[in-house]
Amino acid sequence: MVNKLRKKFVVTAMLSLLVILVAMIAVINIINVTRMISQTDDLLHMLSENDGYFPQMKGPGNPQNASFKKDSPERKDPFQYGRLTNIRSAEMPYQTRYFFVRLSDTGEVTETDLHHIATVTEEDAGEYALTVASINKDKGFYHTYRYNVSSKEDGTRLIIFADLSVSILNAFALLGQSLLVGLCTLLAMFFLVFLFSGRAVAPVVESLEKQKRFITDAGHELKTPLAVISANVDVLEIESGKSEWTTSIRNQIKRMNDLVKNLLTLSRMDEDIMQVVFSDIDMSSVVEEAAKSFEALAETKNKNYQMNIESGIHITGDKNAINQLTSLLLDNAMKYSSENGSVSVVLSKGKNIFLEVSNTCDQIPQGNLDKLFDRFYRADSSRSRESGGYGIGLSVARAIAVSHGGSIEAVRDGDKLIRFVVTLPKHLPKSMNKQPG
Repeated sequence: MVNKLRKKFVVTAMLSLLVILVAMIAVINIINVTRMISQTDDLLHMLSENDGYFPQMKGPGNPQNASFKKDSPERKDPFQYGRLTNIRSAEMPYQTRYFFVRLSDTGEVTETDLHHIATVTEEDAGEYALTVASINKDKGFYHTYRYNVSSKEDGTRLIIFADLSVSILNAFALLGQSLLVGLCTLLAMFFLVFLFSGRAVAPVVESLEKQKRFITDAGHELKTPLAVISANVDVLEIESGKSEWTTSIRNQIKRMNDLVKNLLTLSRMDEDIMQVVFSDIDMSSVVEEAAKSFEALAETKNKNYQMNIESGIHITGDKNAINQLTSLLLDNAMKYSSENGSVSVVLSKGKNIFLEVSNTCDQIPQGNLDKLFDRFYRADSSRSRESGGYGIGLSVARAIAVSHGGSIEAVRDGDKLIRFVVTLPKHLPKSMNKQPG
């Protein structure tokens, strides 16, 4: 149980951290890409407003350095933010890779400027411009270029392309670095969470251990007074004969004995592996024996009881546990089946072994039927009080199925029929195999 709790704690913590890291990495990279596009659009707009040139440039390839302003000695900037901004503005014409193409009002290339880029020819520039012009969009991406199309009063169009190959490579580098940092963080967090998970779940484990110990001790303590009460009832019946009162007492003793038995079974199964002895058993005969014991009860309650048990089915398991599993499912079906309804038990073999108990039901619980296997869950409390149910029978049934390497599920078949299907392997996995003794 401790290992299960630690695994759940580690998985929950790691999934939470994974979600946070993925969100952070996504936000950081989205902001980076958005900022890159926004800055490029501002740059293209500025170039478009200045006919394809930087404001501090008189003509193609003729920059001026007058825009660079030194920091005033009277104004000290500890972070030198103003100086860095001035340097960036002054160096931008030398760092920006761009070219522009001018189209006439008839759509022909009239001017091409390639002074600020080395990887594009005039033919390529003209082809790019004509392709972009046919798209009829003011701005967008073309290959690794961000473009801006501006229309002039004389009908001509100026198309400016900014090369973003370096920015795109930097964006991929940031993505790779953030993913690497995220992975390292995840691994470091896994190591720390796994290391301290034992301490984190220790209070819960201690509480569960106390609860299990209490159930075990109370179960054993209850056996003695129940045995004494049963013996006293025997004496009363010998002296005064049977009566409705002694019969009622015996029924309540049986209910209490069944409750104590199921509680002790659950307590043992909380120890991860049920204390049972596995061997090769004839499951067909075990299920048939348990099923026949309900024939009289079915007849008394006017149930349509059907058995379809395939013979010769063997399984590696515990005979008493399989008998208890079958009895629990049939007892549940008898208690909660509709009045004068139908109950059936089917045992078949395929790739696995299937034990199915079904019954008609006046009202099948809505939603996920898996909650029927929760401890002390009762879909209809008033019906449970009438039938004597405590809501732990199906929990024990699931525990037995799991202890045999199998599973159990509740299946809604229409509006009036519910089926409980147990799937068991023919042979136990090696990790679960237990030798007698």
